[in-house]
Amino acid sequence: MTLRTLDDLEVAGKRVLLRADLNVPLDGARITDDFRIRASLPTIRELLDEGAASIIVCSHLGRPKGTPDPRFSLAPVAARLGELLGQDVPLAPLPPAGLPDARVILLENLRFHPGETANDPAFAASLAFLADVYVCDAFGAVHRAHASVAGVPTLLPSAAGRLMEREVAVLSELLSDPARPFVAVVGGAKVSDKLGVLENLLRIADTLVIGGAMCFTFARAQGLSTGRSLVEEDRVEDCRRLLDVAGDRILLPVDVVVAGSMEAGVPTAQVAIDRIPDDQAAYDIGKETARRYVDAIRAAKTVMWNGPMGVFEIDAFASGTRAVAAGVALGDVYSVVGGGDSVAALEAFGYADKVDHVSSGGGAMLEFLEGKDLPGLAALQT
Repeated sequence: MTLRTLDDLEVAGKRVLLRADLNVPLDGARITDDFRIRASLPTIRELLDEGAASIIVCSHLGRPKGTPDPRFSLAPVAARLGELLGQDVPLAPLPPAGLPDARVILLENLRFHPGETANDPAFAASLAFLADVYVCDAFGAVHRAHASVAGVPTLLPSAAGRLMEREVAVLSELLSDPARPFVAVVGGAKVSDKLGVLENLLRIADTLVIGGAMCFTFARAQGLSTGRSLVEEDRVEDCRRLLDVAGDRILLPVDVVVAGSMEAGVPTAQVAIDRIPDDQAAYDIGKETARRYVDAIRAAKTVMWNGPMGVFEIDAFASGTRAVAAGVALGDVYSVVGGGDSVAALEAFGYADKVDHVSSGGGAMLEFLEGKDLPGLAALQT
């Protein structure tokens, strides 16, 4: 895939509309993780250095359903972006009646307008009217056919930002020419959310490691009892089919951590995967499973990780995710990590700066690895 990049776009003296992904987690008005803001900085700084007259940054935040909602205001993001850039970044209302006089401006939440998610041509045109050229650096949004992602680049000279450029380069290499052995570690709750990417990864990965609650649908496909653990009954046959095709290339848990409920402080026990009590559920992989998974990761040349191994936010169920995070981050392996929970785990365990590439887009990363055509990328291709 060949994208138009900043090298193909003249920005000196021009107004640049920059679609970034600043969809950060908030606790009230407090940003709890500014990773996505920091990831946008290289492109913003390069545009400033190249003499852009102004940079109008736009992004969504949360799901405000097409109407203004103060809970989803980008005001905290504007403040933090200004701190990181060392200059004032005013927040402009949407739609703006006029733009403030500043080199970097942040528009209010795009999803405050119903035209954003509807990919309304009139709303796209109103955004394009603000600028001379368009840059998309919002990899986390390119799988959405939204006005600011798919509509605006049809109206202005456009290019991918540096974050977007690197995301596509890294993930394209995973699909086409990874250093082998290539181990893909996939966790999370539901097989249904990741069935397509599991199928595609089995075509290219040497080993597929399964964690999180989705492993219990696989366990049911093997004829095992899973207690009260989460199982998608309508996906059992899909899991059985994948196991028949892949055989021992799919690694599944051999032991798990069980409890009566998913709460801090409850009694827990480690049991074999075929010994889950009927009245309990499993919320993490066990110690032997973690050891096997880390051994597979350390034997790899390339590893991709998306999705936690358990409910890592609760200490009693965090050991599996912590072990995998350490294996991915500290091993002699080229490592790519994506997905909000996986990135949060890296941050929580202190490994975020020890991974070769941390993707800024979980859903977009999975759809890219599934081989889907992504609207935001299609609009930037040469």
